[in-house]
Amino acid sequence: MSTNSKLTRVADNIRVLSAAMVEKAKSGHPGGAMGGADFVAVLFTEFLRYDPDNMAYPYRDRFFLDPGHMSPMLYSTLALAGHYSAEDLQSLRQWGSVTPGHPEVDVMRGVENTSGPLGQGHAMALGAAIAERFMVARFGEWMAHKTYAYISDGGVEEEISQGVGRIAGHLGLANFIMYYDSNNIQLSTKVEEVDTENVAQKYEAWGWNVLTVDGHDIDKLREALVVAHSETVRPTVIIGRTTMGKGAVAADGSCYEDKVSTHGQPLSAAGADLAATIRNLGGDPEQPFAFFEESREVFGARREALKTWAAEQAKVEKSWRQSHKELAHKLDKFLKGELPEIDYKAVDMKADVATRAASATVLSLYGEKVENMIVASADLSNSDKTDGFLKKTKAFTKGDFSGKFFQAGVSELTMACVMNGMALHGGVIPACGTFFVFSDYMKPAVRLAALMRLHVVYIWTHDSFRVGEDGPTHQPIEHEAQIRLMEHLKNHHGERSMVVLRPADGEETLMAWKTAIEEHRPVALVLSRQNIKNLPTLSSKTRREEAAQVSKGGYVVMDAAKPAAVLVATGSEVATLVEGAELLAREGIAVRVVNVPSEGLFRDQPKSYQESVLPAGIVRYGLTSGLPVNLLGLVGDSGFIHGLDHFGFSAPYKVLDEKFGFNGETVAAEVKNLLKKK
Repeated sequence: MSTNSKLTRVADNIRVLSAAMVEKAKSGHPGGAMGGADFVAVLFTEFLRYDPDNMAYPYRDRFFLDPGHMSPMLYSTLALAGHYSAEDLQSLRQWGSVTPGHPEVDVMRGVENTSGPLGQGHAMALGAAIAERFMVARFGEWMAHKTYAYISDGGVEEEISQGVGRIAGHLGLANFIMYYDSNNIQLSTKVEEVDTENVAQKYEAWGWNVLTVDGHDIDKLREALVVAHSETVRPTVIIGRTTMGKGAVAADGSCYEDKVSTHGQPLSAAGADLAATIRNLGGDPEQPFAFFEESREVFGARREALKTWAAEQAKVEKSWRQSHKELAHKLDKFLKGELPEIDYKAVDMKADVATRAASATVLSLYGEKVENMIVASADLSNSDKTDGFLKKTKAFTKGDFSGKFFQAGVSELTMACVMNGMALHGGVIPACGTFFVFSDYMKPAVRLAALMRLHVVYIWTHDSFRVGEDGPTHQPIEHEAQIRLMEHLKNHHGERSMVVLRPADGEETLMAWKTAIEEHRPVALVLSRQNIKNLPTLSSKTRREEAAQVSKGGYVVMDAAKPAAVLVATGSEVATLVEGAELLAREGIAVRVVNVPSEGLFRDQPKSYQESVLPAGIVRYGLTSGLPVNLLGLVGDSGFIHGLDHFGFSAPYKVLDEKFGFNGETVAAEVKNLLKKK
């Protein structure tokens, strides 16, 4: 039997397994998986390079699946490669299964990314491709590898595809190869009903190498991948014209291909017949989860070839390490996520600055000290102050990835997904900045970062209505409440899935950054546009030493022997509470001021510590520039929270402070009123 004939049998095996998995699960997406089988058969048996005995080998090729609903195709392929069992396939979509409905990152089984929300998968692949170039620029081409992405019609339609197409073409990422499975079928319609664009011309305009082939022709697929591998200056997209539900037939043997109905339900529910389809594809309906002999033979041979490649690669690496001992030591630190020693005590931080400006100071330090940090901005670096980092390095350009800054352009969602891909690749610490109000564009990617437990740092500035003259479109009101929900949502490790830090002054910003960069989860830094007075010191410690308590999530910044009330806030509002507390003290009313930059971290402290900061039985007052619910968990129903329940207005921020009652006088008056009601 010829090689192509064997690969066709492998592809048919993938089709059978995919259809059988969905049928047994009684839900899922068989049609697309059946259509894409030929490409993955060629890719995984002839091109994709990895170490089968060390799936986490850092210099492996990566395969990113964008349409997560095509998980049966991925699981089937990886099963034939030896990473899943037939039993695993039979438990698709079931409790405790290693084959969830949409893939969840599992590198040891060959699943490089969590996918499901269309478009994000190939954007993550772009991030991995950039990270690869970053690493190669520092350690050499010996570690070079390819990043493959698989995208569908839906992913191409998602707006994020424009960002990926533009950026990959602009940077000339020849290491990035994408397969577009073009079958003209969507979940509820045919593509032609919603889209008439010329996709090939679109990618050509972005500077891609565009190849269009019959997605079921083994020879054409192989030739396209060879051409893609030979490309040196452009990313490649291979447009494979495929048939939804390839091989599906009805009970009478009539063709049941190219049907919308086979996209999102078992073949039997769509009107096809599973047994007849399996027979049509050369399988045994009595053994729908059988691995064909040809599959065992082809993947067995590929496994041996991969072992040989891995052994040769190990020799190359060993030789390089012997010749580059210092670089090798640095590489190991990058891969392990080890941070350099940083003397935070020695940082020269100006007093009474905007926390975005304080962040710039820290980023400037990291730009010098943290060699594997990559910072990005959505065309706002001079405003979100990520330019503090940029001034110490340079932006990536086509053919030059020796710098450490990624100019994402105006594409917040793409940027966030790219950061996820960098984190998934490993070896780098990604951080990205924009205005807090534009975090709305990023939240789908932030959610996946939380689900995947990726260490990405979000730098969100202009944190309140104090953006001022820009008006309500640019004034985040509800955003803090939204993002802090992620602190309440646990990941699959049982941890809070994200840390959100809103520092109260420059010193706390410095220590918040220390916490952020040392984390292993996504972290958000929510920073002010306007200057903020440094908080007072409570003890003989310096303000910086006291600010180190940010790692506890909350702490006392001003106190009294017997406080009549506890005042609670985050960010710039803490300084306003201090003003109010000072006014109250003049009237003989003693209060405590508590700063809670992260309620999540605070709730993770021992109960005894929480109660020492927020003692029971004392009335509480909260101040927030966002929705009152921001502080509800800290203040409680019996207290009072001064917040906003409306959009902002266009005016200088000091005017807004006055109009909205964000000043010491209002705090003092409201606390006194609260005490009268006690």
